[in-house]
Amino acid sequence: MDLLEYQGKQLFARHGLHVSPGRAVVTVEDAAHAAHEVGYPVVVKAQVLIGGRGKAGGVKLAADEAELREHAGRILGMDIRGHTVRTLWIEHASDIASEYYASVVLDRSAKAPLVMFSVEGGVEIEEVARERPEKLVRRRVDALDGLRREDALEIAAEGGAEEDVRDGVADALVALYETWRAEDATLAEINPLIVTPAREVKALDAKVTLDGNALYRHPENQGLSDRENEDPIEREAAEQGVQYVKLDGDIGILGNGAGLVMSTLDVVAQAGGRPANFLDAGGGSDAAKIKQAVRLILANHAVRAVLFNIFGGITRCDEVARGLIAAFEEVRPQVPFVVRLDGTNDQEGRRLLAEANLPNVHTAATMNEAAAMVVQLAVTRPEKVGA
Repeated sequence: MDLLEYQGKQLFARHGLHVSPGRAVVTVEDAAHAAHEVGYPVVVKAQVLIGGRGKAGGVKLAADEAELREHAGRILGMDIRGHTVRTLWIEHASDIASEYYASVVLDRSAKAPLVMFSVEGGVEIEEVARERPEKLVRRRVDALDGLRREDALEIAAEGGAEEDVRDGVADALVALYETWRAEDATLAEINPLIVTPAREVKALDAKVTLDGNALYRHPENQGLSDRENEDPIEREAAEQGVQYVKLDGDIGILGNGAGLVMSTLDVVAQAGGRPANFLDAGGGSDAAKIKQAVRLILANHAVRAVLFNIFGGITRCDEVARGLIAAFEEVRPQVPFVVRLDGTNDQEGRRLLAEANLPNVHTAATMNEAAAMVVQLAVTRPEKVGA
């Protein structure tokens, strides 16, 4: 779950990271009150889950109330790359002497937390990693020991932090790691981590991604993120307990198990197709859940064909077939379906589909065959399709 900047800063502050005083507001009048509280000059910052806010005009400096009202009125309601600005962060403006970069991520290949630090903050870190890799320090951390302060000092020194602020950088790194660990985050990033002329080190921005599977341990975080700008299909899927991620293709995908779904996406892409979604029906999916999944897939009107790839273990293939039959009776899809059933009760599942003789439903014996078939069917469908 991605957080808005101000939400990430609130988590940072909770764990001892220095941030500038600020207020989240939703109206121009509230923005004026917030600016009075935090003190001019202030920065008016659009709160959206997308980069490029500054270039789009979503970050403005205001020296007085007149400028504040002008900027707030212009930014509220602004569309930034498909995200509507509904919340502003009004923050006391900071004087900046230096801009650094700091982050903690999960290094899945090493199965360990990874701390990164660079004195070249304020720019895309991918550019630094690509063009000046020596400027980016990467240090894996033993998850049992955590990030010790002496290790954080070494990272700050190795990265080239100015000597008089290395203690401050080390404190920030330790607090950032603690935020990442304690909040069950998969990413905690500060870009830029600034040094002020008074040599204070603090977070000027925040990018935080929380592990949605761990939210049951953090009821205080469950209401975070940018709910109003979430994709409505993804929101509905989350409410129904279905793992669904919308993609930008035109082939709907359903599988049981995240690994199988990821493999299906890859095989469809290798066959020349573009997946429209990731949908994991999970283990033990019954007919009702399959019917629900069909509705979610077809709610995306870009979908031109659908691939069901089921390997039955706990999930029974006959239950999948019954769910698909029930969905066709109620939803009456107008797009072709390719179904591959293998595993528990697969023969019974294929028998049920054959007897139902559903319109425009095709079966395939292997995943590669199914992928090639669904790509071909998507190509030959007319442009205007849907459920």
